[in-house]
Amino acid sequence: MAKTVKKSKSILTEKSLNFFRNYINTPSPVGFEYTGQKLWIDYVKPYVDDIITDPYGSAVGVINPTNSFKVVLEAHVDEISWFVNYITNEGLMYLKRNGGVDHQIAPGQRVWIHGKDGPVKAVFGWPAIHTRIGNSDKEPVPKVENLFLDCGARNKKEIEDLGIHVGAVVTYQDGFDELAYDYFIGRAFDNRIGGFMIAEVARLLKENRQKLPFGLYIVNSVQEEIGLRGAEMMARRIKPNIAIITDVTHDTGTPMINKMVEGDTSCGKGPSLSYGPAVHNKLLQLVEAVAQKADIPVQLRAVSRSTGTDTDSFAYANDGCPSVLVSIPLRYMHTTVEMLHKNDIEQTIRLMYETALSLNPNTNLSYF
Repeated sequence: MAKTVKKSKSILTEKSLNFFRNYINTPSPVGFEYTGQKLWIDYVKPYVDDIITDPYGSAVGVINPTNSFKVVLEAHVDEISWFVNYITNEGLMYLKRNGGVDHQIAPGQRVWIHGKDGPVKAVFGWPAIHTRIGNSDKEPVPKVENLFLDCGARNKKEIEDLGIHVGAVVTYQDGFDELAYDYFIGRAFDNRIGGFMIAEVARLLKENRQKLPFGLYIVNSVQEEIGLRGAEMMARRIKPNIAIITDVTHDTGTPMINKMVEGDTSCGKGPSLSYGPAVHNKLLQLVEAVAQKADIPVQLRAVSRSTGTDTDSFAYANDGCPSVLVSIPLRYMHTTVEMLHKNDIEQTIRLMYETALSLNPNTNLSYF
């Protein structure tokens, strides 16, 4: 008999929360995700039968690897970042985006430049307000082309002596913290929160001694932020029969967001389920039924041509794969203070866990 996870019982242990904090604080920029992946692999390894990786760094924990029917539970590990693009003779560095990083939040931020000799501290410089206002009627605004890094070097050679080079990747220093009323903040919750949650599903399956009638592939993909590339590679490699994707979605309860455009989703009210062309309707109905039976609150949203997540890569791969998107509400996406609620983490884990227990190779997802 399947062992469910009670709503009243916290499913997050001190060990898992310590992993979560460390995982969030570990830089894993697009194209350089291996630092975070190493932590993730070490954490998930005791709960799975096998670990596989691909040439670009996606990692998979596999339960029942010999079973021909395959279910994927997927998230992405990469975080947005910057590249050093040009080093001036005065020892300053100009940048290019690596993913959809928000240039407007950059001024005054502290960063790590990941050079050949290890990380180097630096800051985004920005002229003092006194000088900005006095020079013209219109203040300058942050743009990629006028943002620069200052690491203390005062010429190009001092930059190079620190191991910094064109192409060195740059991540923000700000990390995990906690606020009142069970809110967490940090950078890269998009989407290392997903990697954490799918690892917790594997842990619960192991600790509750669940025997699945299929192969479960716990996939932590790379390079989602620049076009869903890691998921595309993994979908072709695994060729799953069903895919459950988890990512973040916008909490639309803050100022400057139009609910008529973005829908109505809030932190603390449970995971969000999406309707859209890439989402398989019968699989979505199954997940909704699981949520209702397990008393897990869900929120609904609609997407247009694409979900903008790894769901699209799995849904349209190979001969087509029934796919569903389970999102967790997030405030202030692509900033250093992304915010989510502890209760949503637990409810999203529960929903994916209960959904996995409800599936089998005879689950009928045909429209005909």
